Amino acid sequence: MAEAHQAVGFQFTVRPDGVDLKLSQEVIKNIYLSGVTAWKKRAIQFKNGVLAGVYPASPSSWLIVVIAMMSSLYIRVDPSLGMIDAIKENLPHRSETVSSVTGSQTRAVLSAILFATGLWLFLIYLLRYTLKALLSYHGWIFESHGKMSTSTKLWLSLVKMFSGRRPLLYSFQASLPRLPVPSVDDTIQRYLESVRPLLDTKQYNQMEILANDFKESKAAQLQRYLILKSWWATNYVSDWWEEYIYLRSRSPIMVNSNFYIMDLLYMTPTHRQAARAGNVVHAMLQYRRKLERGEHAPLRALGTVPMCSTQMERMFNTTRIPGIETDIVQHLTDRKHLLVYHKGRFFQVWLYTGGRHLLPSELETQFQRILNDTSEPQPGELKLAALTAGSRVPWARARIKYFGQGVNKASLDAIESAAFFLTLDDEPQGYDPAKTRSLDSYAKSLLHGKCYDRWFDKSFNLISYPNGKMGINAEHSWADAPIVGHMWEYVLATDCFHLGYTEEGHCKGDVNKGLPCPSRLQWQIPAECQEAIEKSYLSAKQIADDVDFHGCLFTEFGKGLIKKCRTSPDAFIQLALQLAQFRDQGVFCLTYESSMTRMFRDGRTETVRSCTSEAEAFVRAMEDAGATKAQRLALFRKAADKHQNMYRLAMTGSGIDRHLFCLYIVSKYLGVDSPFLKKVLSEPWKLSTSQTPQQQLNLVDINKFPKYVGAGGGFGPVADDGYGVSYIIVGENLITFHISCKFSCPDTDSYRFGQHIWKAMVDIQALFKPENNKKIVEHAKYTQLENGKKHI
Repeated sequence: MAEAHQAVGFQFTVRPDGVDLKLSQEVIKNIYLSGVTAWKKRAIQFKNGVLAGVYPASPSSWLIVVIAMMSSLYIRVDPSLGMIDAIKENLPHRSETVSSVTGSQTRAVLSAILFATGLWLFLIYLLRYTLKALLSYHGWIFESHGKMSTSTKLWLSLVKMFSGRRPLLYSFQASLPRLPVPSVDDTIQRYLESVRPLLDTKQYNQMEILANDFKESKAAQLQRYLILKSWWATNYVSDWWEEYIYLRSRSPIMVNSNFYIMDLLYMTPTHRQAARAGNVVHAMLQYRRKLERGEHAPLRALGTVPMCSTQMERMFNTTRIPGIETDIVQHLTDRKHLLVYHKGRFFQVWLYTGGRHLLPSELETQFQRILNDTSEPQPGELKLAALTAGSRVPWARARIKYFGQGVNKASLDAIESAAFFLTLDDEPQGYDPAKTRSLDSYAKSLLHGKCYDRWFDKSFNLISYPNGKMGINAEHSWADAPIVGHMWEYVLATDCFHLGYTEEGHCKGDVNKGLPCPSRLQWQIPAECQEAIEKSYLSAKQIADDVDFHGCLFTEFGKGLIKKCRTSPDAFIQLALQLAQFRDQGVFCLTYESSMTRMFRDGRTETVRSCTSEAEAFVRAMEDAGATKAQRLALFRKAADKHQNMYRLAMTGSGIDRHLFCLYIVSKYLGVDSPFLKKVLSEPWKLSTSQTPQQQLNLVDINKFPKYVGAGGGFGPVADDGYGVSYIIVGENLITFHISCKFSCPDTDSYRFGQHIWKAMVDIQALFKPENNKKIVEHAKYTQLENGKKHI
């Protein structure tokens, strides 16, 4: 441990004539450098905090206003309209012994400074609220792609003007508008419209009666409380969403909640496991340093409209702590170590030396030491992390009973306070074109691993494989996938294009063998606790073994060709998913597509209900042999326009599901029974979908480096009898699908669904490009459809 390492540099001997002290110059130097770094960090954080706090103004603008007010004292022009004199009269007078002239001048100067400061603060708030009013306008998002109206151009110019220059990560937080509460009438109307294609006439009439009864009886009371919350809280949804959807869930978070993100699809910068981990961890430390200082550029739509950055605050040093009734998210600051798991052992690695980050070569040395360690796991240590993979209540009870004191508490604290969790895996993974199921195996490894080699409670786990591949498993309560994706994009670009490797595949830089070795965590796990660990492991393994996963690389065409058809790539894919779902199951189902609401303060997500009446009409036309191509194309455009409009409504705070969810929470608090809300909240999402966005296209030029593309990520199935589909649109000619379902359901098959997606994509494109239709029979991978039969 670090304390033990420093102890060897400080020794003393008691002698009859006094105490003989021996100090190590190296340790004293490291202590000095650590102190300098800590104070420098505090100074930078303070400076950036001030810059973000006064944005869109700057501290130098205060000096300009003060000088202007001071100048008015000499030219005898009072721009304050008498306020400076009023402040002067109310300032306390000095002693009689002081010259009255000098005292009067001092009070005049002080009055001018106070007035200038007040005026400066007033102007800051005026600019900030003007910008907030401008950002509350969302008409721009509803305009056709490539067709910007004059009013929107003027609005964009005003936003740019009031946004200031060189904003920091959190500069826009105070200027972001609050998420509005939609009217109950609008929400219920949109809800009934969304379920119309899923219900027959009798079922729809019953639902309409329930909805109207709710609207006329209980809705107004619940809505008043929700509006009150929206005035008081920064976001009327996010805190309840985090608590009730994530933290109060007692089921395992592995597969059911956590998600994963893959490495580069085609490239592996080095095949040395320790070297790749060294570079990636160092890049993460660089990202964390910029995050702590607020130096990352805020993400902005159209390059102008800012997004909320709140979720990024808890990326590092964060752990979900289990509880009996509810979990909590624990976020710590300024922790300087990493936890590493390898072959059943837990190691603590310090990330700083001499007041600086460990260099990539130094990190490689530390990780190689762990890989070379041949010691055996302590009793109960091998599968200890399975507690985080099982149900939350047994884990909470075991944590209280067996990890509340002694070495177990110290070791658990080391894990939960670590920057993040790194697993040095012992089985190679990654995409291999020569292996038909390599992407599937890779996905399952990242999603659940062996059920005991990931600490699923950490904000994220970094997984390193023996062949140099990497990946991430992320806990979901603290943030959504785009937040982790933003960090991962930065890390991959830094690893490949800035840090690099030697010709032998090692990290660049000198090897420092003088670092203290990583320290093993110590455990004293009794037999009863080992039984609890085994129960959690068996429960988690049953869940993991039931996950049926398929990764599908769609390379026939991509965003480039879709845009030439003058339609949205996301709408195109969502309609292809509806067609694939109908061909796979023979029925339509409630479909979830995730949309972000980060244009609002503390915004997270909203649901787009992709299965619309327009989508149903299009799919039925595609399956109707008598429908003409012109009819199908017309219905496709109508369905795509409908989907785009719904997506835009969700992004601008006019979605359906978060409003109904919050109304339901209010009803539970008030003890109000609502059959309508109960029905809505109990409906299963048999098709759950999400797009992985590419947020920092400036980091890698894909046209110049076409092999440096990410593979995206995915998640487990939401419903026992449904599918989970995540997709990423990479460059102009690649779309990667991550498809999950359950082996235990006889009606679902991830590989079969992938076939249907591929065929649906090509069939829709054939409406625009008839020659693409023949590719259906030419594509070797999907020549045989095993309908209704599980693949093994």
